[in-house]
Amino acid sequence: MDTDTDDKVGCYHNRSLRFFYEKSSKNISDHWRNRDYVIVTLGMAVCFIVIFSNLLVIGAILKNRRFHFPIYYLLGNLAVADLFSGVSYLHLMFHTGPWTIKLTKQRWFVRQGLIDTSLTASVLNLLAVAVERHQTIFNMQLHSKMSARRVSVIIVFIWLVAILMGLVPTMGWHCLCDLDNCSTMAPLYSRSYLVFWAVLNLLTFSIMVAVYTRIFVYVRHKSRQMSQHTSGARLRETVLSLMKTVSMILGCFVLCWTPGLVILLLDGLGCDSCQVLKYEKYFLVLAECNSLVNPVIYSFRDRDMRRTFKEILCFLCRRRKDRQGSSGVHFNTVEHENFKSRVAEPMDGSNGTPLIRSEDAGTSET
Repeated sequence: MDTDTDDKVGCYHNRSLRFFYEKSSKNISDHWRNRDYVIVTLGMAVCFIVIFSNLLVIGAILKNRRFHFPIYYLLGNLAVADLFSGVSYLHLMFHTGPWTIKLTKQRWFVRQGLIDTSLTASVLNLLAVAVERHQTIFNMQLHSKMSARRVSVIIVFIWLVAILMGLVPTMGWHCLCDLDNCSTMAPLYSRSYLVFWAVLNLLTFSIMVAVYTRIFVYVRHKSRQMSQHTSGARLRETVLSLMKTVSMILGCFVLCWTPGLVILLLDGLGCDSCQVLKYEKYFLVLAECNSLVNPVIYSFRDRDMRRTFKEILCFLCRRRKDRQGSSGVHFNTVEHENFKSRVAEPMDGSNGTPLIRSEDAGTSET
């Protein structure tokens, strides 16, 4: 239970959340302001769209057998990470603003840990996609021959590491016993942890960009040799199309998350003149929007994915129409049946009305 007393000399495990926010000079209001209402309303709207759109991607990959390949399994796992990100931000929206002050330290760590886990899962998924594309493209194949078991092991490993990274601050890498080392943006996090986390992710971004740059240089060189062969040209175009899709996903991820990671790094380095709190909310919204971008990229870049989206969205409409059509056969009234019989009587050719539809006439003349 959080109190205003120290549990031992030099540590503040029993102090309330307000104590750490005041020490870090991060203002939290006790009442709702117009700004808080706007942030929470827009944030929740984006979260619901993120959750729905990524559920659509997951459903499309499960439904369409053309997506049952390692690259799409990894992209599907990226959609799961984005879905988890939407849930994490939705949880954040219910525990932000004036609600923040009511949190215990344990619940605050859970709130932050969910976001850390979702980002780590997304980064590791993109790294796995980069490695898979590197291995596949250099063999000039569209899909790798990786077994489903190996893909499952990779996915499980990704989530284990992501969960571990989310739990690291809770397990001891915090500033409850070192107030001078507390972060400004995340008042219970140690500055050293923020530096470690930001540098690790930025380094991973750099590695992925380098891998994709090498792939594009190779594909461009190889395509010139294959351009004279029709079959080779078709494979090249298909490979390039998929490469552009995953590269756009990576590019949007880097653009959306790099500003937030840079500002976390500056906060971890203790840059007092950087005004990190001034930009924190904007970069958080930008990072949240990244989880919405991927389904949009799938829709514009992949025709099969777009068609599968339409099939899923129209499923309920078709089902409703089928029910209405079947009900018309079994529940016709007597008047309706008499009307149908009167209309059908002259359709015997006596008045020149054909019995066979014009589109069927060609087949009946043979």
